[in-house]
Amino acid sequence: MLGFTNSKKITMENQYDSIHSYITNRLEEGYGKETNASDLHHHLCNEDYFIIGTYKAKEFLGSSAFDIIQKIKEYEQDNFGECTTDFSDPEKVANMFAYIVGEEILQESDHLKDCWNNNLTDEDHAQITLEIASVNIAKVYNSN
Repeated sequence: MLGFTNSKKITMENQYDSIHSYITNRLEEGYGKETNASDLHHHLCNEDYFIIGTYKAKEFLGSSAFDIIQKIKEYEQDNFGECTTDFSDPEKVANMFAYIVGEEILQESDHLKDCWNNNLTDEDHAQITLEIASVNIAKVYNSN
């Protein structure tokens, strides 16, 4: 998990910021290059775990755990018609939250929207990386 330390007061905005840092770092490392643009979210947020370990997950969720669970429930109901996340497993909760927030963050890239049905070129990937790195995470957090 990137960008999250014990010294920070745990808030939802800090959690969004940690996920934003994680996604930005993965983009800068080249994840999702030369893939279909519509698959980028999968490569960034679903091929690997954002958090590994129950202790780290509990620490990440902190006092926002119930707000995060509510967000996951609403997302899964809206998108799948049912909730499937095991809310008794902090690691699964934290990783599903990162999946959802990752989607919100990627929606901020106009270039990603413009090339949605295409394979990403190196130039596309670089432009998307730049846009995502520049995202105002407070705006994303406050709009959702």
